[in-house]
Amino acid sequence: MDFTQDEANTLERIMRWRRDVRHFRDTALDEARIERLQAAMDLAPSVGNARPWQVIRVEDAGLRQAVHDNFLACNAEAAQAYEGERLSEYNRLKLAGLDKAPLQLAVFTVSDPAEGHGLGRHSIPATLQASTAMAIHTLWLAARADNLGLGMVSILDPEAIERLLEVPDGWAFSAWLCIGHPEFVDDTPLLHRAGWQENHSHAWLRR
Repeated sequence: MDFTQDEANTLERIMRWRRDVRHFRDTALDEARIERLQAAMDLAPSVGNARPWQVIRVEDAGLRQAVHDNFLACNAEAAQAYEGERLSEYNRLKLAGLDKAPLQLAVFTVSDPAEGHGLGRHSIPATLQASTAMAIHTLWLAARADNLGLGMVSILDPEAIERLLEVPDGWAFSAWLCIGHPEFVDDTPLLHRAGWQENHSHAWLRR
């Protein structure tokens, strides 16, 4: 199937306006919308068609609070790597949307899934984690195309999250995703706007 230039332009706009959202409204998402997001994630590529990602939709208030507490502890520890003005800048950053995001997903990667029968991952096992990352990015674009924001929380203790959610052995924590209606939208990354670091283009090297 050939796509039109208008469709290509739309995809480029979606990618340009994809942001790591931290500021959410607490408006609930209807189930039909959530089902569309799940279906979009199912379209993601994966090594050997292994589809190694497992997703837990976390709704329990106690679990959410425990995750928020874990974030605060990990964030305080991470802050110790900075000093002076950089520390002040770090403390001003909002690095998680755990307080308001109505939909919160814990994403795991299965270390040895039966699906795919090992195809394509014998020499590079990390392709399983790469597959999960592609599934997350697919979900991210689908959320943005549906006028929703998605933010990934990376300042968490993976082993603590695995224990908290009582996942099976062989499930490795990959990401915590917050999804909902953003309080505001623009095409400037938060870290860029906050003066932490601007976007840089990466040239393709030649050999």
